Amino acid sequence: MRKFLIHLMVLCCLCNTAVFAQNSNSDSRIIKVDLAKTSGKMNTMFKECIGAGRANEGLRADWQQQLALAKKECDFKYIRMHGLLTDDMAVYREDSKGNPEYNYQYVDALFDFLVSIKMKPFVELGFMPNALASGKETIFWWKGNVTPPKDYNKWGDLIKNLTQHFTERYGAEEVKSWYFEVWNEPNLSPGFWTGTQAEYFKLYEYAAKAVKSVNPAYKVGGPATAGAGWVPETIDFCAKNNVPMDFVSTHTYGVNQGFLDEYGSTGTVLSKDESSISGDVINSRKQIAASAKPNLELHYTEWSSSYTPADPIHDSYHSAAYILQKLKQVGNAPNSMSYWVFTDIFEEPGPRFTPFHGGFGLMNTQGIKKPAYFSYSLMNKLGETELKNSDTSSWAAKNTKGDVQLLFWDFTYTLPDAINNQQYYIKDLPSKSKGEVKIEVEGLQKGKYNLEIYKVGYKVNDAYTDYFAMGKPSQLSLEQVKSIKKNNNGEPIAIEKVSIDATGKFSRSYKINENDVVMFNFVKQ
Repeated sequence: MRKFLIHLMVLCCLCNTAVFAQNSNSDSRIIKVDLAKTSGKMNTMFKECIGAGRANEGLRADWQQQLALAKKECDFKYIRMHGLLTDDMAVYREDSKGNPEYNYQYVDALFDFLVSIKMKPFVELGFMPNALASGKETIFWWKGNVTPPKDYNKWGDLIKNLTQHFTERYGAEEVKSWYFEVWNEPNLSPGFWTGTQAEYFKLYEYAAKAVKSVNPAYKVGGPATAGAGWVPETIDFCAKNNVPMDFVSTHTYGVNQGFLDEYGSTGTVLSKDESSISGDVINSRKQIAASAKPNLELHYTEWSSSYTPADPIHDSYHSAAYILQKLKQVGNAPNSMSYWVFTDIFEEPGPRFTPFHGGFGLMNTQGIKKPAYFSYSLMNKLGETELKNSDTSSWAAKNTKGDVQLLFWDFTYTLPDAINNQQYYIKDLPSKSKGEVKIEVEGLQKGKYNLEIYKVGYKVNDAYTDYFAMGKPSQLSLEQVKSIKKNNNGEPIAIEKVSIDATGKFSRSYKINENDVVMFNFVKQ
């Protein structure tokens, strides 16, 4: 996952690797779209799923408030988290004779909330309840047990009982729409799994067959690996052994060095490789297509710029453009891209002591929206029909109301050589001009529009730079939180009245800086 060295052998030295340069000649950048020329339904894989730290954190009021807001403004459909079976969720114990006892009161409280806000669980089956574990090895501050079960039959019985409980509580039709994913990153051993690959396959087989025994229509998959690993091997195992598999899940992150580094003490470096993230995703799709199960769904159930929850790039305005660039690059290869995670209420290294510490979240602990958040809220404004568009760093769309959206950005790699993320992204980082983008829209309906202009960039919806200007206090007062939230609320930076004549044309040149994100939203009056 985030904290482990994933690509060291091939990516330690990237001095000669191609740098992002899609629109380096910005003075000649033109985005031209015609409402009559469409590409079909907008692909919304970007909001199909979002990550969260662990299940027990989902019982907190502030976690639930933040998720409800993210659902409202970003419209995430599923949520995935660790630790559903860990002891702090009180799911499993055994009596004095070794007979299993099951309890789902905490799980019910969490899943009832998810259903109440019209979200669905992407059910990660892990980690091992201590009473069922074969060893004592754990991971994280909250001590998720990462050992194989002492009894695989009891493991299968637990998963079957849990799945039956979900069916009884939420109904088979609802649970048919869920996903059951077996474990998390078993290829990072001994970090997340002390067993072998063969033992993981055994764990998977017992879990998958248990889920399917309740209802053959329920969806199960894996291997939920780090670094896009084990995809052909898992498919091959399932095909040869007649083990159920409905989807592939795996993970990828955009840094090229680092390891178990929860506090950011050794440093990570954002990859210069233009195909970082997207190369893994596209390759996974190719692996599936070449396998014995070529039609499997592909879900990237974790991805981000960096796999440590102490990387200041997560707080930086650079992340907004980075997210959009990566999601644009993957195209139709994945069924979902689940960003890791929606909130800094995230305690793998324990509770954090400062309001901005490079946490994974789209929001910080106090619910302050980071630039990354606005990537998702702006994408959610895109209409249901995509417009044809040759520009590689933009999306254009329209909706049935006659509104038109154009979301465009610049991603420029600015990290200097011989410096890491932890040294660089903590600074005040003014952006440089990238010239102008010429916008040309044809086929608009004649009439009046409100043109809403949204922006994310340096000092615009850029909470960390506001925090930096305050002197980076270790704690924020109520007034400071209110001030930062008010200045970074994602509202339009301008609303203009625009009249479209019978030609149906709109033209505008717009100045853009490095790592700016801009949306033009034409709202028909």
